[in-house]
Amino acid sequence: MLKELTKKAAEMLLNGATLLSEPCPYCSGVRVMKEGYALCISCGREPEKKEIPIEKASESETPSIQKTLEKKIETLSKELEIETDHEKQQSILKTINSVIETIEKIKNK
Repeated sequence: MLKELTKKAAEMLLNGATLLSEPCPYCSGVRVMKEGYALCISCGREPEKKEIPIEKASESETPSIQKTLEKKIETLSKELEIETDHEKQQSILKTINSVIETIEKIKNK
């Protein structure tokens, strides 16, 4: 049974699970959690499933975030205008591109 539990826990970790800092409430063993499902590697028991709330930006925050990112693009554009080093220009352009992609993701929510 222990070998099967270890194999299942390893599979969970490979698929994005995390080790929990809190030990198993039943046997004090190591636990692994993914998507609210916790598994004890030692005893195989799991406490009641807990949904972990994922905080999303409220709709009122989205315009604020977007405005902040747009201001960042303006600042980076000004830096780009005065920059003479080609490598630094490329770095600034990559950053601008990343910010634009982030704005698009926010708009598409």
